[in-house]
Amino acid sequence: MYVRDAKNRDEAWLLDAIEQLGLDDVAFRSRDYVIAVDEESGDRAGFGRLRLHRGDEDEENRIELTGIGVLPEWRDHGVGAHVVERLVDTAAADGFETVYVLTDQPEYLTQFGFERVDTGDLPPALSDRLTEKREFLGGGVVGLELTVDAFEMSDRFRRAFKNAEPTGDKEPEESAEDFGIDPDSATYKYDTGR
Repeated sequence: MYVRDAKNRDEAWLLDAIEQLGLDDVAFRSRDYVIAVDEESGDRAGFGRLRLHRGDEDEENRIELTGIGVLPEWRDHGVGAHVVERLVDTAAADGFETVYVLTDQPEYLTQFGFERVDTGDLPPALSDRLTEKREFLGGGVVGLELTVDAFEMSDRFRRAFKNAEPTGDKEPEESAEDFGIDPDSATYKYDTGR
């Protein structure tokens, strides 16, 4: 399992996964995302993105981690933790000292060192975004911040990610019976050896 930058060919998959997980896709740009991929199967397992909020002349730019999602069959394998780590590392490499998250699941992110921010202490662009997210996800959305050097991940997540395999929630392969075809009595245009 590894995390890489999204490519153009990932766009349709990302949009489907965002819709499946009920996440917002405001200002969607596939190049802003990172994707967790299984090395053996090539299956995509999770994703997240960085969203830049440009400040006014008197205010500095801010960076938000958003759209973080893990497909159900890949949960509890450290996928989300590694997506968050990659996003924090990217933000740090881009010169940001602090990253923000607006989430309805703060307990997940606090285990990595994120701390709650009062609404009044959020930069204006993120305060406006918080209002948007609360309209989309409901009133339980809060702001969190992290100094990039303070990010921590437990060894448990690293071990789980290294050995990640999907659970049985994956969609089954389609068969002839799914289309109302009896494979024992069907005739085929080409000889199938049956």
